[in-house]
Order: sequence, then structure tokens, then C-alpha cells
Amino acid sequence: MDAADDLVKDPYRVYDRLRSASPVHPITGPDGSRAWLVTRYDDVRQALIDPRLSLDKRNSVDGYTGFALPPALDANLLNMDPPDHTRIRRLVGRAFTPSRVQQLRAPIQKAADQLLDPLGEHGRADLIASYAAPLAITVICDLLGVPDRHRVDFGGWTHALLAPDPARPTAARDAVAAMLAFFTELLADKRRRPADDLLSDLIRVRDAGDALSEDELMSLAFLVLVAGFENTVHLIGNAVLTLVQHPEQLALLREDPTRLPDAVEELARFEGPALLAIRRFATEDLVLGGVTVPAGQTVLLSLAAANRDPARFEDPDRLDIGRDATGHLALGLGIHYCLGAALARTEAEIALQTLLARLPGLQAADVEPRWRPSLRSRSLTALHVSY
Repeated sequence: MDAADDLVKDPYRVYDRLRSASPVHPITGPDGSRAWLVTRYDDVRQALIDPRLSLDKRNSVDGYTGFALPPALDANLLNMDPPDHTRIRRLVGRAFTPSRVQQLRAPIQKAADQLLDPLGEHGRADLIASYAAPLAITVICDLLGVPDRHRVDFGGWTHALLAPDPARPTAARDAVAAMLAFFTELLADKRRRPADDLLSDLIRVRDAGDALSEDELMSLAFLVLVAGFENTVHLIGNAVLTLVQHPEQLALLREDPTRLPDAVEELARFEGPALLAIRRFATEDLVLGGVTVPAGQTVLLSLAAANRDPARFEDPDRLDIGRDATGHLALGLGIHYCLGAALARTEAEIALQTLLARLPGLQAADVEPRWRPSLRSRSLTALHVSY
């Protein structure tokens, strides 16, 4: 088994070795790209808020390109620094405030109940396909105002981008083409038939002035929709798997559902949806963990390694829903903190609470969990359970 296989199967064991050996490592990715990997909590935390680490690909000396996205999808927050990042995040941020998310609790609850209705009281199911994925799609599409006829297989597209199949060399390119066509049609449809939703609001902002370019508008819709789906489905899926693998913790949560908010934080720390933060580029020579990183070099911050750092969390490889997991980095930190963090937490809480109430016999099925073969994300392609 090679290093990439080890990272997919058990990333925490690999990161533990790296973290113990050194806080920062020069690495070469499967595509031959070079980077510096940061593994210790204090260093990762500091790097997440360091303005000398840029998200703008133009600061890469190696000509980093990442995903081959067209300009209409590439002008998004994951490639921006202030002031553009500040301007665009301010425009969309009001849709994800805690008060706005609180208003979404009832629709989220309704969607969760409707998805569980067909499962019955006893049986077997793949909870990614039947519950986590459709719940995440429903919520983010309702928020944006995506009509039912436009709700397509976001999971297939993101899988093609984040875990490309060597046997299908054109899959990623095909996914990008499909996404571009999808968002072009969607924005045209929303311009013809605006409504009371986030996408219509953003179009009005774009068409009323110069607050957004057309590429920024489409890229923002792309990011909110895909990230809103991707992060949430895997936060929920990973949480369910972790709980059925730790039946004593699952029992504690059943006995006292008021533990759910704290449990979601611990589950995000323990098995979060992102192994790595979005790549950054040093804008000047800087020192990370005692190691000098030259200007223009790519820096990868391991959220997974930081969240299992024994210097920050006692006995970090033990799941404890009673733990104070405050300070975990699963959703980032600083100006690039996950825009939809409040929504993701709320969806996870409601999804878990509803699942535990409706399926009291929930347990792992005798099927090995299938992890997506990605070095960036920690995500299941299927989660079979019995109940």
C-alpha cells in the first residue's frame, strides 16, 4: 500500500507520524506538485490567520493552477484575498447569519422527516444516498432558490473534481463543462423569474451596479451551492459513522439529546469533512514551525492533524462527546472561516437528532465504509446501516 492509500484508509495515523517527526514537511503530491505540509495545532492555527499566506494563485511561483476551472467559475472566494474577498463575502454573508439560519430550522426538520419516512422502522439503508446527500441538496437549493427541475447530481460533479478516477481521464473536464452549463442556465432562469431567495438577491446586486462582475456572480453561486452541499453531507455522514462505531457514545447521546451541540463540535474535530484547508501561497519568506518557507511556495495546512494534536486536545484519538472541543479547526479560522458554518452545524444537529429519534435501533451494517479516494477531503461514498 502506498502513501496515498494509507492517507485514504487512515489519515490520522499518517499525520500522527508526520506531526511527531516535524511540524512542517516538504512534500510532493501525486501530480508532482510540491508544497509544505503543516501538521501541528499551534502552527496551523496561526497560519490560518496569517495575512502573508494568500489564496490568490497569482502569488504562486510554480504556476499553480489547481482545478482547471473556467474564469466564470474560478473567480470565487477560495481564490481571493482582501479587498475583493471582503467585498464579496459581505454581500453573501447575511444569508448565513445565526439569526437567518435559525429561521431555516423548521424547513430543515421537515426535509429530514420526509427523507426518513420511506425507510420504515426496521431495515437497512445507505444513509449517504438516502438521507445525508438529499438533505444537504434540499437545504442549500432552497436557500439559493434553485428550482426542483435544476436539482442535479452535485455529488457526481464534486466527486469527479475531488477524487478523479484514473480510468476516466475526461471525467473532471466533463464535470466542469456540465457545471458551467448548469449555472449559465440557472442564472438566466433566475433573471427571467426572480424570487425571494439568495440567488435572486445576488443577481439584483449584480445587475444594479458594479458590486459583482458576471464571473464573480456565477463563481459565487457555484461555490455556495457546491460547498454548501459538499461540506454538509460529509459532516453528517462522518458523524453518523463515528457514532455507530462508538456505541457507548451513541448511547450517551440517546440518553441526553441536549448534548447534541457539543457532540457536533467533537464529531467535527474527530472526523471532520476536510483533511486540508484550501492551499495557500507565501507572499514573502516566512517561518512556520521553525521552518523557513520561501516566498511563492504552496502551503498546505492539515486540519485533520491539528485536530488530533495531543498538545491541544488530551487523548485526541478518543471520541468524547462530553469533551470541550472549542477551538477545533474543522471549519477553518479567520477571514476564510467556513461561510456556512452556522448552517452546517444546524443541519448536522437536526439530522442527527431526527435520525436517533426515528431509528432507535441504528447500528453499523456488516459492510465496510467506503471512503472517497481523496487526499483533500474525508468523505464517504456510501454508509450502510441497519436499524
